Amino acid sequence: MTQPVPRPQVVVVVLALGGIVVSLMQTLVIPLIPKLPELLDASPADAVWVITATLLASAVATPVVGRLGDMYGKRRMLLLSLGMLIAGSIVAGLSDTLAPMVVGRVLQGFAAGVIPLGISIMRDELPTERLASATATMSASLGVGGALGLPAAALLAENADWHLLFWTAAGLGVVVTGLVLAFVPESNVRTGGRFDLVGAVGLSAALVCLLLAISQGARWGWASGRTLGLFAAAALVLLLWGAWELRTARPLVDLRTTVRRQVLLTNLTSIVFAFAMFAQSLVLPQILQLPAETGYGLGQTMLVTGLVLVPSGVVMMLTAPLSARITKARGPKVTLMLGALVVAAGYGLGTVLMASVWHLVLVSATIGAGIGLAYGAMPALIMGAVPVSETAAANSLNTLMRAIGTSISSAVAGVILSQLTVSFGPVQVPSQGGFRLIMGLGSATALVALAIAAFIPGRSSPVSTATRSSVRRPPPAPVPAANAPGAYRAGRRTRR
Repeated sequence: MTQPVPRPQVVVVVLALGGIVVSLMQTLVIPLIPKLPELLDASPADAVWVITATLLASAVATPVVGRLGDMYGKRRMLLLSLGMLIAGSIVAGLSDTLAPMVVGRVLQGFAAGVIPLGISIMRDELPTERLASATATMSASLGVGGALGLPAAALLAENADWHLLFWTAAGLGVVVTGLVLAFVPESNVRTGGRFDLVGAVGLSAALVCLLLAISQGARWGWASGRTLGLFAAAALVLLLWGAWELRTARPLVDLRTTVRRQVLLTNLTSIVFAFAMFAQSLVLPQILQLPAETGYGLGQTMLVTGLVLVPSGVVMMLTAPLSARITKARGPKVTLMLGALVVAAGYGLGTVLMASVWHLVLVSATIGAGIGLAYGAMPALIMGAVPVSETAAANSLNTLMRAIGTSISSAVAGVILSQLTVSFGPVQVPSQGGFRLIMGLGSATALVALAIAAFIPGRSSPVSTATRSSVRRPPPAPVPAANAPGAYRAGRRTRR
């Protein structure tokens, strides 16, 4: 491992800023979703690809970039990811039709590996005593960027040319790239070897089939041949991919490490917890924006809706140091369980408190506190169970598990809200009962995550001695005896 960097706090700030910028990119288009068909001269069904393309690209890029980071340098892959973000933002900023916009959003999606790469760089470069708080801050940056990005994007979309959203993202990407070049060092922790191209193609194909079926199933029909065929293809490809990964010498994902109890249960918890976390993003904006005449809608603008979600992001960032302190005192397992419990309580409040704006601010902030606790603990659990040389790949896989959880959450919530509706004039709108059901489901799934986390092995440090020492390093050169042939004496070599 490299020597600790002289300015670790600067490294943490730069990497966290990169995470915020990437999460901002993911929320930029939310205010534009109702207007996309008109803006891009496309049908509503085709305009959905502006969102779906980013989801698929993120899923494909995250595990691949993580493995490449372990092999060829995490900072190098971080810079490449930021370059993709900049390029995609420029393409989207120049777009007025669907095709180039989708290309731009795909390129932006390829930047999703920034957060797991940032956490992995922290493990390589920071002193052990700083690592827990640093990784908690980096994990919280995902929620902070999303919470801050929505009102900022809404403000720009309502008062300026919508292309400015993407030019802003490009400018922020350039700033972060410059800061990374100036302040973030490259680690010499590498695995080397040949990249598993077959494994990368196989996993990408399986993820595209799975996430495409999940994201489009409601529109195509869950029992349609297309949806069922994609699910079947995903299952088959995953089986073949798993057999390949177990046989190849340098797999894209080390499945033997992945099935270790601590890693496996943490990833399962991540899927379930992400399902719970994302439910609020689907419920609160709709309650806030539905007309007050419905009896439960609050009739607020998109800007006010975004501002309501800001406290959640702020609380996430403020909770990160607390997450680190609990992890240091009691271990990351306890922190994760506490976070799941707080999220469950937040959704419990949401089932009864949705009659005014301050109710939803309280619910959102409570859920944000739980997310901040849990997301700070997940990387610590992963890094406590994998070798340093596999940090980026393991963290990227955990990030992918969260993405799958949010995708499933979106699909399930969409089905519920489309089935539980009431008439409002000539249209059908989601019912209050549907919103309460999703809130209750969010609380229940958070408790399921708590139950799974309870079976994670006991206390482990964010970076255990075993995993640090497992990095392949050349053995120390033997010290010759004083009278041995070729020994060094007084700085000069003697000859027989």
